[in-house]
Amino acid sequence: MKKNENTLIQVNQMGMGHGNDELGLKLIGNYFKIQVEDNHLPRFIVFYNSGVKLICQGSPVIEILKVIESKGVKLLACKTCLDFYQLTDKIEVGVAGSMHDIVSLQANADKVITL
Repeated sequence: MKKNENTLIQVNQMGMGHGNDELGLKLIGNYFKIQVEDNHLPRFIVFYNSGVKLICQGSPVIEILKVIESKGVKLLACKTCLDFYQLTDKIEVGVAGSMHDIVSLQANADKVITL
């Protein structure tokens, strides 16, 4: 597997880009699918703010995130954000972590991509 060992992707909203929400969800789904197809996987993907909704029940991208996780990518969601949106018991993929975890991952990454 070709993996960008020191790359961290941050997802800080439920979708990709600003504008139409439906389009944003389609774009992020396509982005994740292309990562798998092209075998360009980061080491970590962190989710915060409304981005945590993507790892929970009802997410339109949950299946592709399960595939990404099965390929060894670590998925981490901000526990404070999960609590805020009352989603802590609805996680389907990844794990909850602290802001300390996210800051540490950012500090140690060679490359940080924010979607």
